[in-house]
Amino acid sequence: MLFLNLNANETYTNNLINEDSPYLKQHSTNPVNWYAWNQTAFSKAKKENKPIFLSIGYSTCHWCHIMEEESFENKEVAKILNKNYVSIKIDREEMPHIDKYYQNVHSLLNNTSGGWPLTVILTPNKKAFFANTYIPYDARNGSVGIREVLKNINDIFINENEKVVKTANQIEEVLKEYSNENIKTSNIDIKLLNKFIKQIDKNYDKENNGFTLRPKFPQASKIETLLDIYTVTKNKKALDIALKTLTTMAKGGIYDQIEGGFYRYSVDKNWMIPHFEKMLYTNAELISAYSKAYKITNDKFYKKIAKEIISFVEKRFEVNNLYYSASDASSIFEGKKEEGFYFVFVYDEVEEFLEDKGYKQKEILKILKYFNIIYEGNFGHHYNNTYLSDKSLIKIPNNLEKVKKDLASLRSKKEYPFIDYKILTSWNSMYISSLLDAGKFDDKYSKKALLSLDTMIKKIYVNNTLYHQIINNKPVKVKALLEDYSFLITALLKAYDYSLESYYLTFAKKLTKEAISKFYKDKKWNMSNDDFVSIAEIYDDAYKSPLSNMLDNILKIAVLNDDFAMQDIAKETFTSSSSILSTSPSSSAWLVRNYIAFNNSYIVLKATKDMLKDKNIENLPFVLKKENIDEKYLACKIGVCFSYSDSFNSIIKSIKKEAILDK
Repeated sequence: MLFLNLNANETYTNNLINEDSPYLKQHSTNPVNWYAWNQTAFSKAKKENKPIFLSIGYSTCHWCHIMEEESFENKEVAKILNKNYVSIKIDREEMPHIDKYYQNVHSLLNNTSGGWPLTVILTPNKKAFFANTYIPYDARNGSVGIREVLKNINDIFINENEKVVKTANQIEEVLKEYSNENIKTSNIDIKLLNKFIKQIDKNYDKENNGFTLRPKFPQASKIETLLDIYTVTKNKKALDIALKTLTTMAKGGIYDQIEGGFYRYSVDKNWMIPHFEKMLYTNAELISAYSKAYKITNDKFYKKIAKEIISFVEKRFEVNNLYYSASDASSIFEGKKEEGFYFVFVYDEVEEFLEDKGYKQKEILKILKYFNIIYEGNFGHHYNNTYLSDKSLIKIPNNLEKVKKDLASLRSKKEYPFIDYKILTSWNSMYISSLLDAGKFDDKYSKKALLSLDTMIKKIYVNNTLYHQIINNKPVKVKALLEDYSFLITALLKAYDYSLESYYLTFAKKLTKEAISKFYKDKKWNMSNDDFVSIAEIYDDAYKSPLSNMLDNILKIAVLNDDFAMQDIAKETFTSSSSILSTSPSSSAWLVRNYIAFNNSYIVLKATKDMLKDKNIENLPFVLKKENIDEKYLACKIGVCFSYSDSFNSIIKSIKKEAILDK
């Protein structure tokens, strides 16, 4: 670690200075002698027989910043870490498979879900024996301060090493047993859908909408699954829960009423107080959900929200047809980072600004009331986070879009939060897929999706190898994970369904075979293909499960190519997940959704490209298109065709009979 003394200000540079990740670079000037997750760090830990202090976070994580400011920039904490530990930093967006493994460790040790920053202490052999999330600098609210934690654990590691090693080995064994538990089988039947809806309804917040009390995450995979269940069963409860949640979120404080785009989650039960990070994946999944809601209801409100989200992403995240990963919650105010500062408004400032813009007093009061901007502030310290309420919607301001642009220009006088400039294959693929979903109501989005997809493939598929990320146009080096394959294949299949260009289908099939070869071992799916074994899970987490999503890809590839070997792999995976589907389907919404496709089979509508182009079958979520030389319409499942007609309307009637399920 380099140490410089410039004008009495101590400046540090550690091993992270040479890393590409924005998050790791943020920590490259800490006095802690950080290492990246690499062999150099592991060798040092073994050679010196020191425990590994592992800290996992990401660049736009608010509490990661707090822990850095309190502890990792503190010389006393750094001294303890540098003397007694080998300290490793991981960007969870670069290595989600490693993060997932240690999140499971945290859940096991603490009997509660984890989060970020994730703090784990390992033996020199990378086996965990302690896990926590944010640790304060000093003891607070019953939590022990980090200096005491570090001292106590180091004492235990030195004086009770055999016990530490035994505990770490036991934790590893329990996690292995847990992964084996997931492959126990049981019978599944169509009653699964009713069970899923009952579980959702039981945990549904009927007063404020959404799927938990607090904090509230959008959980788009649940919403999309409910919408798809409605399309094939006409279950009104499924539709009601989905639409009420979408509507409440879009009117709430979790949605940026001025510039569009959803924040990552709401800290309260009413969707009013957001944590102000904006993630590409959150917004990608919600574009798809709102687009689907619009297709089902024809309610332009949902289309409007989808378009506003896209506008936000294009404005803040787009670069050369690709997309950055996230923006921070905090921005600079009086030399310090303050959460939400860019996004909030002060009553007097808004009033004065609108007066200067030529708005009349009556119209100004209407605007303030519409966005619930009040003098004392609705967010504390006279700050206001905008949201819409039933009362405010009674009188909508004239020229609302102009008002939003003006308020956005008032905001622009402040510094926009930091944007993480990683371009992730998985999240870009999710966004491209969402553009293709939105393209079903506006073709320009589909055209943009193909442009972005083609651009990305050129950059992340190099020498027949798929890569995980692009950073600042540097040479790609992190090889793709299961989630990259999973979401890219989905984007390719949607691109084929839209364009009927055979390249997309051929490439999707190639990548699917690669993914099976790399990640499917002994009837288990792994998250990565490296020496760190992390079993892929079918539970949805921050976004839909990459494994559940991969199953959907395999089912599509199987039926589009009459590939029974692919179908068998999907069947094996569904069977191994059946106990989870039977007992807790609501925790694996995307798997439930894809079980419909597995149980009832995707349907392929075949015809010439000209006959299929622009045909409206998008309200049937389990129907695909494929080019065929025959100038008649043909409807097929895997291995069998069940209808043949020269009339599009006639073939659609046959497909609907086959696709619609009993309630």
